[in-house]
Amino acid sequence: MTAAVILAALSFGYGIGRWQPWARLGDWADWQVRFHLGRWNRTRPRQALLFAVLLFTDPAHTVQAWRHRNDPPEPRSPALKLKPRDPA
Repeated sequence: MTAAVILAALSFGYGIGRWQPWARLGDWADWQVRFHLGRWNRTRPRQALLFAVLLFTDPAHTVQAWRHRNDPPEPRSPALKLKPRDPA
């Protein structure tokens, strides 16, 4: 009986680890916040709920993104310079 319970718990843990529902939920919430342009996207309660989901599923990246949301963009690299072709 004990071996069956341990085996069931290990199988359940392995299945949840492979499925990664927290990562899928975080990806979905991130997609909703960034790319979903529906009419309900701009309601404050929905945005607050999606932010809470992101904070729960990926706290380190969510806090880092929140802190750096107004940073200026990185400078662009200089334009590519091409050598003129020899007229031959």
